[in-house]
Amino acid sequence: MSKQTKALHYKTLPRLVARLRDDFKSGGNDFVLLFAYNGTGKTRLSMAFKDAGKQTRKRPFRVGDHVGQPLTITETVRDTLYFNAYTEDLFHWDNDLKNDSQRVLRINKDSHFFDGFRELALEEKIFPYLERYSDFDFRIDYEAWTVSFSRGEVEHIKVSRGEENIFIWCVFLALVELAIDAQPGQAYDWVKFLYIDDPISSLDDNNAIAVATDLAKLLRRGKDKVKTVISSHHGLFFNVMFNELKKQQTKSYFLYKARDGEGHTLRATTDTPFFHHVAMLGELQTASLSGALYTHHFNTLRSILEKTANFFGHDDFSQCLGSSGDEGLHARALNLLSHGKYSLYEPREMLDDNKTLFREILDGFLARYAFALPEFAPAVAQVQPVAVEVAP
Repeated sequence: MSKQTKALHYKTLPRLVARLRDDFKSGGNDFVLLFAYNGTGKTRLSMAFKDAGKQTRKRPFRVGDHVGQPLTITETVRDTLYFNAYTEDLFHWDNDLKNDSQRVLRINKDSHFFDGFRELALEEKIFPYLERYSDFDFRIDYEAWTVSFSRGEVEHIKVSRGEENIFIWCVFLALVELAIDAQPGQAYDWVKFLYIDDPISSLDDNNAIAVATDLAKLLRRGKDKVKTVISSHHGLFFNVMFNELKKQQTKSYFLYKARDGEGHTLRATTDTPFFHHVAMLGELQTASLSGALYTHHFNTLRSILEKTANFFGHDDFSQCLGSSGDEGLHARALNLLSHGKYSLYEPREMLDDNKTLFREILDGFLARYAFALPEFAPAVAQVQPVAVEVAP
């Protein structure tokens, strides 16, 4: 189905970061997209990328500096504004346990994330984003560094976790807009890169699509000023971002842990917007070979078959099954076994007969479509070899 795919192995995060930064510097890209499952180390990678952009420099004393400082001042210069799990931790709730009335979201004013925040009065930039996703109002107290929320005439409400995440995300979008429009000497003029890691936790699919579309529109406007890395484990969000940015200078990768547990493997997906389904196939094959098959794997396999049928323009997923002569049986089995409400959090192992049936369906599908599957474990046999190089 594809030519031999090259994958690069990076033993350390700094080397992986150097590769990503080189995609912008030497590769001429505006965007880098990473699809990676939770537990891969996306958050650590985002922080390593941010740290790689820190530089210490000396500058002369100038008007506005505190009196008493030396004539030569040492300062840290940054180039990356990031959004990840740490960003959400910059806000925390004060539930007013004593009076149970003045509930506010407190802001960590000491973070460089908020450099210039107080002087810029961001409400007018946050509101246009927030009103697309929610129906609550807010007010920022720049003296107390708090945010209070209201809905209608009810004030000081505590919004849901999802609504809180949406608000924080809209704050970030407002800062991105400032970074894109900043002139030399203005707040956030230091931003050369954005690193956005999984911005849609606690969102439903409708909001995931809306967030991805709005983000892509903003990033396209600022691509000549700011370059962006986006990492996500969310298949729908990744697909929407891919399709929204594919006409730009965009590099797309699948990132996963190395088989030996040391380092990461970076595999280019080129123009394959459904690549996360290939990753799922790799996991299904690993489970099949190891025998660790659970009932929810039927749901996953059917989903992949349906996406494949859609890709090829078929009316039904059964048209993508193997050619063993048992396609009718396999289609009926998938229809039956994939309709149970099987939980990923309470997995039930398949019976031996169902394991045999699952392997027949999976093997027939992989024999028909020669996907080049990623290696998740030493036991995974590749349908098509992957050339792996150790990055310098």
